Amino acid sequence: MQLDNIDKQILEVLQDDGRLTNRDLAVMVNLSPPTTLERVKKLESKGFIKKFVAIVDSAKVDANCFLYVEVTLARHGKDRLQRFTDEIILLDEVLECHRITGGADFLLKVVTKNISAYEEFLIHKLTELQDIHHLKTLVVLSTLKQETKIPINNS
Repeated sequence: MQLDNIDKQILEVLQDDGRLTNRDLAVMVNLSPPTTLERVKKLESKGFIKKFVAIVDSAKVDANCFLYVEVTLARHGKDRLQRFTDEIILLDEVLECHRITGGADFLLKVVTKNISAYEEFLIHKLTELQDIHHLKTLVVLSTLKQETKIPINNS
């Protein structure tokens, strides 16, 4: 599916406010509500819109410690990489898992209540996974920018 300028506008607007009514969205993109709804449903069905979510204030739910963890596996191979992936997605503390280049194999974004909770997670969950050779933890001291909006090319 090729995105036209209206589709791009819809994606831009919904990234700013996913709770907009279809009617308000239609006004913003200058379409009728039925046409707008049809386009949004098509963007969802084609995977351009993955899901609608609420962004929670981590401090208000006592999730104050963010860490990035570089993971290097001891052994590689399709089965071992798949096993690691299958295991890591089950850990609630892991918000993101990226396969990366460089010295490590994966980069995890982890959230816990505090550094003691991270230590418990590290000892009782992360290091229990098979084939881990090396871990390197980077602790977030403060966040200067945190964005969820992906720029949409409007050309």
